[in-house]
Amino acid sequence: MAAITLDAPNAHELARFYQSLLGWPIQKEEPGWVEIAPPDGSAGLSFQTEPLFTPPQWPSSLSEQQMMMHLDIKVDDLSSAVGHALALGATLADFQPQAEVRILCDPAGHPFCLFVRSGPSD
Repeated sequence: MAAITLDAPNAHELARFYQSLLGWPIQKEEPGWVEIAPPDGSAGLSFQTEPLFTPPQWPSSLSEQQMMMHLDIKVDDLSSAVGHALALGATLADFQPQAEVRILCDPAGHPFCLFVRSGPSD
């Protein structure tokens, strides 16, 4: 897999959010399209401008656009990571089903999870 692509009303704005959140450099940028990836060369994220984009609803509801996927991002300090994401423009979701995970929405409305995992499954 080369990347996961997220649609957004403005690919460049959403790419800047994730670039700042993850610290990944831009790999490619053109009108309506941006790619960022970690320095180790593993799979990254791509962003595509979609003028008809409708943000998904979290939690899901039959009458709203359903979430098709979400990103799980492992962090070292949950509280600091949430603060950083909020400062960049994320919003904290009203529904938080787990104490050790925080669900936020990026500026385009895509839900993503921040979590700390410790133990042998790291």
